Amino acid sequence: MNIGSGFYENLKMAFATLRSNKLRSFLTIFGVIIGVITVMLISSIISGIDTAVKKQVEAFGTRSIFLYKFNIGVNTGKRTQEERMRKPLTMEDAEAIKSLPTIETAVPFLNITSNFFGQKILVTGNNGKTSAAVRLQGTLPDVEKAGSEILVEGRWFTQSESDSKADVCLIGATVVESYFPFESPVGKTLEIGGREFRVIGVLQKKEQLFGGGGGNNDQSNAIYMPIGAALRLKPYADDLFILAIAKEGKLEEAKDEVQDLLRVRREVPYGKPNNFAMETAASIIEQFRSISAMVFMAMVVISSVGLLIGGIGVMNIMLVSVTERTREIGIRKAIGARQSDILMQFLIEAATLTGLGGLIGLLIGWALTFLVRLVFPSYVPLWAPIAGFFASVGIGIIFGLFPAWKAARLDPIESLRYE
Repeated sequence: MNIGSGFYENLKMAFATLRSNKLRSFLTIFGVIIGVITVMLISSIISGIDTAVKKQVEAFGTRSIFLYKFNIGVNTGKRTQEERMRKPLTMEDAEAIKSLPTIETAVPFLNITSNFFGQKILVTGNNGKTSAAVRLQGTLPDVEKAGSEILVEGRWFTQSESDSKADVCLIGATVVESYFPFESPVGKTLEIGGREFRVIGVLQKKEQLFGGGGGNNDQSNAIYMPIGAALRLKPYADDLFILAIAKEGKLEEAKDEVQDLLRVRREVPYGKPNNFAMETAASIIEQFRSISAMVFMAMVVISSVGLLIGGIGVMNIMLVSVTERTREIGIRKAIGARQSDILMQFLIEAATLTGLGGLIGLLIGWALTFLVRLVFPSYVPLWAPIAGFFASVGIGIIFGLFPAWKAARLDPIESLRYE
């Protein structure tokens, strides 16, 4: 048999060795399997959430400017004392922003989900269902122009309904599923905080970021009503968020104008930081990606531990294999195998061992991403399985190099004498 006949023959020998030591081979690559599964799962979660966040933020439009008294975006800690002391934005602020030459419209959203005692305002339907998890927002008819919500049935409320504080509302898709599962909700009523509201429109379902159900994370679990009607449910409410839409091609100029306007209106001293938050879709996505980059680095460390353990196992088993096959190596060298042939044989065997572990890890990881999708948005990027497989093969080559070198340098005469 020609030992140096090429890669294919070495690969066949590698698989033959693995088949003859199935349990030992599996235990050796177990760490590699865990490492590759970790790569698949964490990369799919990060990529899935990144895609979902991008879709949600960009649903407001790439010309959107988000304004709020508290910092917007990824909040990793508690509010600072300075943040807690900030005064809220006002309806007058929204009107002033709307009048700027670079702004197309500015829409205020008044959150009245909880009353002043911290209790959720209840929503009760004719089907007897009552929930405190529905997000309640007061807004103006200009919300139609903002493009943040898409109407799929019915109509928007009119300026006259807004001026008269009419008890009308538009509801999200999750509210429809909860209260009107078998009928059109338009024209029906909901009891909100003890007042009867007539449903006049249904909004398009939004992609949900985390999990199922109708909780606060569900952007479609919302009811919109005229601000005047909202103030009837929660008088003196001031938790106001403003969505400003810049004119086409004027986003950067609009940001400067809005910031200057609010600094003057909120009496921010020169040289002091803003006492309000102003973000765009791009800046919020950038914030999230800076956090996800740190999570990705943690993923690399965690998966590297598994791969390292697998690599050490490979080195150990290959050293044992060299010892067990000393006489075989001597015979092959005696009939013409070169050092490079022996080196290549053992390297291919190590790479095949860990590569097989990588493939098993990819299959298990891929299956687990479908389970993860029930809780988190999950999307497997193309680079993840490719990186996982090549990393597993690379581990085999790196940690198999010393045993292969040791096998290649064995003296054929001494090897033939080995018992």
